[in-house]
Amino acid sequence: MKLTNLAAFTLLASATFNTWAQVDTNKIEEVIKTSMARFDVPGMAVAIVENDEVVLAKGFGIANLNTKAEVNKDTLFGIASNTKAFTSAALAKLVDEGKLRWDDRVIDHLPEFRLYDSYVTREMRVRDLLSHRSGLGLGQGDLMIWPSTDKSVADILSGLKYLEPASSFRSKYAYNNLMFVTAGEVVARVSGISWNDYVEKHILQPLKMTNSRAGFSRIPKSNKNWAIGHIPMEGSLHPFFVNYLEDFRGAGAIASSVNDMSQWLRTQLAGGKMPNGDQLFSEKQQAQMWHPHITSMSSKSAFEAYHQQFRGYGLGWSIEDYHGFKKLGHGGGILGMVSQVTLLPEKKLGIVILSNQQAFSALSAVTHEVLEDVLNLEDKDWVEDLAKKHFEGKQKAYANATPPTPADYQPQLPSINYTGTLHDDWYGDVIIEELDGKLRIDFTHTKRLKGTLEHYTGNTFIVKWDEKLLEADAFISFEMSTANRVNSANMRAVSTAVTDFSFDFRNLNLKTK
Repeated sequence: MKLTNLAAFTLLASATFNTWAQVDTNKIEEVIKTSMARFDVPGMAVAIVENDEVVLAKGFGIANLNTKAEVNKDTLFGIASNTKAFTSAALAKLVDEGKLRWDDRVIDHLPEFRLYDSYVTREMRVRDLLSHRSGLGLGQGDLMIWPSTDKSVADILSGLKYLEPASSFRSKYAYNNLMFVTAGEVVARVSGISWNDYVEKHILQPLKMTNSRAGFSRIPKSNKNWAIGHIPMEGSLHPFFVNYLEDFRGAGAIASSVNDMSQWLRTQLAGGKMPNGDQLFSEKQQAQMWHPHITSMSSKSAFEAYHQQFRGYGLGWSIEDYHGFKKLGHGGGILGMVSQVTLLPEKKLGIVILSNQQAFSALSAVTHEVLEDVLNLEDKDWVEDLAKKHFEGKQKAYANATPPTPADYQPQLPSINYTGTLHDDWYGDVIIEELDGKLRIDFTHTKRLKGTLEHYTGNTFIVKWDEKLLEADAFISFEMSTANRVNSANMRAVSTAVTDFSFDFRNLNLKTK
């Protein structure tokens, strides 16, 4: 059949476009394997959605080094903070139904809601909870829920009023999990069912995310296909179980697979329309979620790497530009496990990567390679580039993690002088006691935070946690009375470069009970 010149041109243009836009999945699979080997990642799962088609959904490696179970597309990982977009979507559905407005005052739905500042308490809106502009600092208050807790939602909400803000309301971006815990409770109060039930019934089930659950404990015992985290230490990987941040609820509790998450990506890229054709949430509400509600400065390195001009945060989504295209996404991190979601709406492209090791750079390398492919960018070895920065950064961080020898060393008082119960208004009780000739510390609401105090100098000690994989050694300095008994104490991480920011010891105000 002979084509007209116009038809031939149109066909050629279409073919050129499709070739330009198509992900080379064979190449990406090789990149995934290379990244896993370079960063010592035991297991990874990746899904790529392009033009409403799932072009890749596959698992690689091992889900659990103890059992040698393999990762497949249905293996469940903790998606951690990628849960936040689901919480925003839950609220968007309630807005669509007329049960809620983004600008509703939080206190109108949670009458007991109180923050340190009465004005902020009164003026905090639902959208403020979701955009990290509350005035609280990075990870402030996370010790109420991290790495696990016995505190109820009521306990967490009750503790918020004691957190003195780090900046003024709506003036500065600072990532904070507790506001998303609060947002999850708004979902519960407005809907009449728990956040977990609402997300499963109204989001996961309609999306046919059949294996996903809003909490680790909700995974059926018959389903053994879930990954365990792994933490690198002293040259080897150590399996580390954590319950998918279940205590984080609306901030980080969901367990999902790349097969399930591909349906979430398709829905996001289709303006809230699910693969079955039904609308999960409206385009109007998606516009709210994808609009920057707070901005922050772009870094020089981000500009050099991908020409970033701006970055901000919407409602549960990070937003930035990438070589002139709007890019949305989010990362999620648990001890030993990380996730990354990336959307390029103009290219109808979505990427989700789940892994059971905590090297974010391993995921970022794969993501950048996919984007490079789709946008026809200059070829770059992202695995090696990010690996060099990652390992150099780790080497520097660990080299500086050992506290220096005190310049004016002072001996400690008898151990009995330090024993007793300290209380922080937002966290609760911390017990210092002498056991078997050693000073011990017990964070009473946090099972994993038990350890030994090693004398540093004077009334300052270093806390060595029983669970070394936490990598959270901390200074504790006691303020003493004239009778050489403890009046108060403050804490801080020995190394902020090594220790996760959610170990927010720095925000504790411990007083003798």
